[in-house]
Amino acid sequence: MAKSKKKKLIIFGIFILFVVFIVIATLARKKEGIKVQTEKVSRGRLVSTVSGPAKIEPEIEVKISAKVSGQIIKLGVNEGDSVSAGDFLVQLDPEEYKASVEQSQSNRDYAVAGYNKAKNEYERAKKLHADNLISDAELEIAKSTFEQAASTVEQAKASLRQSQDYLSKTTIKSPMDGIVTRLDKKEGEMAMGSQFTLDVIMLVADLTKMQAEVEIDENDVIHVSLGDTSSILVDAFPDTTFKGIVTEIAHSGTTTGSGTQEEVTNFLVKVGMIQKPKNLRPGMSATVDVITESLNDVMKLPIQCVTMRKPVQKDTLAARAENEKTAPDSTEKKDQEKQMDEAEPVKVVFQVKEGIAHQVEVKTGISSDTEWEIKSGLEEGSDIVSGPYRILSKQLKDGDAVTVDNSMKQKVREEETD
Repeated sequence: MAKSKKKKLIIFGIFILFVVFIVIATLARKKEGIKVQTEKVSRGRLVSTVSGPAKIEPEIEVKISAKVSGQIIKLGVNEGDSVSAGDFLVQLDPEEYKASVEQSQSNRDYAVAGYNKAKNEYERAKKLHADNLISDAELEIAKSTFEQAASTVEQAKASLRQSQDYLSKTTIKSPMDGIVTRLDKKEGEMAMGSQFTLDVIMLVADLTKMQAEVEIDENDVIHVSLGDTSSILVDAFPDTTFKGIVTEIAHSGTTTGSGTQEEVTNFLVKVGMIQKPKNLRPGMSATVDVITESLNDVMKLPIQCVTMRKPVQKDTLAARAENEKTAPDSTEKKDQEKQMDEAEPVKVVFQVKEGIAHQVEVKTGISSDTEWEIKSGLEEGSDIVSGPYRILSKQLKDGDAVTVDNSMKQKVREEETD
C-alpha cells in the first residue's frame, strides 16, 4: 500500500516537472521572440523593366506567292540561298498563257482589219453625203459602225496587254536583297494564284536587320514607349545579352482564353536589335526586358519586404478616456471597431527597433524584379523584416517581439559567391 502511494507521488512529481518545463520553455520562447530575417533600407540605382517571351524575326520579310495559277516547272533557289533584287526565283508553266497571248494578238489584228474597213466606208459615206447621194441616216450608220470598230480595237488591245501581263507573271523574281529563309513548294507542285489569299511559295528576308517580337501584358504595355532601351536574351545564346530599341507597339491586343478564367490580353511590341550574333535565325525563342524607367540615388528595399495589411489604428477612444477620466461610450467603441474592420489593406513593412516589430505604412514608386523604390515612410539604414514569407505575410503583428537571425541568409550569399 505504501509502495503504491509512493509510486503515485513519483508520477505526480514527474507530471508537475513536465508542466513546469513546458511553461518555462514557452516563456523563454516568448522572451526570445519570433525568429525573422531582415534587410536594410539602402540607396542607389533602380531600374524598372517590363518583360515577356519573344520570337526573333527579320524586320523585313516578303512572302513570295504566284499572282497567276500554274504548275511550278523550275525553282531557281534553295532554302538558305542569298538573292538580290531581280534574281530569278520561280518559273510556272507558261504554255497556257502563251496561247492566250497568241489568241489576243489574233483578235487584235481582226479588230484592226474591221476598223480599217469601217473607216474607209465612213470616209466614202461622208463624200457621198456631201454630194447628196446618201441620206443623213445612212451617214449616221456608217459613223456608228466606225466608232464601234474603234472601240473593238481598244478592247482587243486591252485583252492583249492582260494576256501579256499574265504571261510575264509566270516568271517570279526577287523583289529585294535577302536570304531564302523558307521554301514551301517543290518543282511539279501547283501554285494557286489569287487576289484574296496567298499560296506562299517561299520567304525572302533581310537577315541583316533583326527584331524581337515580344508579347506584353495589357497591364504592363502602358508603361512601354517607343525608343525604350531593352535587353534581349536569346535562348540559343544563354551567356550573352543583346541590346535593342522599341520600334513599334501594337494599337490593338490579342486575347487568348476568351470567356474563361485564363483569359489573357497581350500586345505585340517589336524591339529592333542593335547587336546581332552571326548565327541568329528567325523563329528563335528569346526573353525581352524593356527598360521603362531608370532612377539614380533613390531609397530602395527588397521586394519581399513589402506586404499588404490593414493600417494600424490607434485606440483614440482609450486615449481620450484616459485624459478625460471617463469610460469610452460603447457606441463610439463599436464605430471605431467597424472602421478598423472596413479599412482597405495598404502597403506596409515591419521595422525592427530594439527587438520589436513595428508596422509602418510606406509609399512605393517604381519597382525592378527584386526591389521597390521607397518614397516615404522609412529612413536609410532601417532594419526591415524580409522573411520568412509565412511569418511576414500573415503571422507577424505590430508590436510582436522578434529575434533577428540572418545566419541562413549569409550562408546562401556565401554559397552564391563560391
